[in-house]
Amino acid sequence: MNSEIINYLNKKFNCSLSLDYYDRINIWKLWWKGFYEPFHRIRFENGKKHRTKDMYTMKMAKKVCEDWASILINDKTSVSLDNEKTEKFILGDTENGGVFGSNNFWDEANGLMERMMWSGTAAVVIRLKNAAVDKDGKFKISPDARIDLNYIDADMIIPLTCDNGIITEAAFCSELCVHGNKRLYLEIHRLEGNEYIIENHIFKADKSGALEDDELPENLPPKIHTGSVRPWFAICKPAIVNPISGNNGLGCSVFYNAIDNLKGVDLAYNNFNSDIWLGQKKVFLSKSMLSDIAGEEQVAPDEVNQQLFYYIAQEDGDKPTGSPFIQEHNPELRVAENVAAVQAQLDFLSFKVGFGTKHYQFNAGSVVTATQYNGDKQDLIQNAHKHFIRVLTSVAGIPEVKE
Repeated sequence: MNSEIINYLNKKFNCSLSLDYYDRINIWKLWWKGFYEPFHRIRFENGKKHRTKDMYTMKMAKKVCEDWASILINDKTSVSLDNEKTEKFILGDTENGGVFGSNNFWDEANGLMERMMWSGTAAVVIRLKNAAVDKDGKFKISPDARIDLNYIDADMIIPLTCDNGIITEAAFCSELCVHGNKRLYLEIHRLEGNEYIIENHIFKADKSGALEDDELPENLPPKIHTGSVRPWFAICKPAIVNPISGNNGLGCSVFYNAIDNLKGVDLAYNNFNSDIWLGQKKVFLSKSMLSDIAGEEQVAPDEVNQQLFYYIAQEDGDKPTGSPFIQEHNPELRVAENVAAVQAQLDFLSFKVGFGTKHYQFNAGSVVTATQYNGDKQDLIQNAHKHFIRVLTSVAGIPEVKE
């Protein structure tokens, strides 16, 4: 979140908004991407200087969010409406794709669910294109008008008013590129009387980072009177009670309480890969087995990867003693122990994010009964119902745009 946007809203509406919660969102985003530097970058000394090494990671935070998104929005998800005309307008038919089709809704909604799970909050915002708007901001739907659905992530959502956990007024920030120049688009949805008013602002940043007002595009009015008591946005959050103070109605990541488990998975996986790396075959041999190159450099007998051969000095100045010294070393890889450790950590993680304990299993080929399967998946089924109720409530809250 841009700090200047927060300052602008604080001054405009006499608010006390803070960036603190967005710092948490940024940390969750790094875990979702699979690399949180304070944990995944290992710092050590080799006796002469400081060095770093990046930990092997399974990037399970993203996998968890992908799986939840697939459960909530998938090829079996459907929408049905009571009114045939409205259904055709929203869902489309063989001749036109409707609002959902023109906005690539199903693909975008699945991605939005994934981002909602890592960030704790997501929004769908209605914008009108090619609508006739008079100087007072009142609009009329024209034949060329189009409804755009815009999908906003948590780090671009600023709640202004929250009533009993429900965000009723909010600002949404988007980054734009206008003729190669970066711009910030801010739309503010506020309730005035019995009507939602939308204010539009375009900002450009000067060299110091301060915001300057820029001209709005020709088809974007400064203010829009929606004529609706229902907001032109829908906020969606996971069905998790947010324990973090100062959230202003924003939700928390589905893996907020599982950060230690994400660390445990990566520690076990890193140990597994490290054992494999360190467990490569070694051949220790005497200096007399090495070949001279111009009398200066000594290399292994052939061009096999140099890490295979290690020179060790023999007694008596490494002079030949009748039989050259050669010894193989084949380290133990501890595969079974490492696999068990990774699986145990995945079970802990699976339980903490609401999937139950057996969601991530690598013992393919085992057969379970239907009763056993339902028992194992009971946590997943119950939590999926809770999350789906939240999604359904959010979608149902989008107002009808009348012609």
